[in-house]
Amino acid sequence: MPKINYTLNHASLIISDINVSLTFYRDVLGLQQVDRPNLGFPGAWFQLGDQQIHLLELENPDPTTGRPVHGGRDRHVALNVEALAPIKDILDKNGIVYTMSISGRKALFCRDPDGNAIEIIEQS
Repeated sequence: MPKINYTLNHASLIISDINVSLTFYRDVLGLQQVDRPNLGFPGAWFQLGDQQIHLLELENPDPTTGRPVHGGRDRHVALNVEALAPIKDILDKNGIVYTMSISGRKALFCRDPDGNAIEIIEQS
């Protein structure tokens, strides 16, 4: 079997209210929103280096309650940052609950307004 080199293009997350999610992803986390084609439903795209996160305002087939408190024990999207301290300050100032990585790595887990788990890892 030939070796195939994959890279991640984007990850999509289902959300219930684009305006609430824009506040979290764009205004709180500071992700860079980019143009998105009209796909017939609300959403937003964010550029992270060569990759993107796509928010899709669609009916969610998955439960949003009953998920583990610690996002590391749930499906999640992981983002790299240069320093974790400024992210912790932002989350604290906005009343967003997070847990630190159980492994002891410099990483934290939080949830967006729809319960999607987000891991943020310090890459020092």
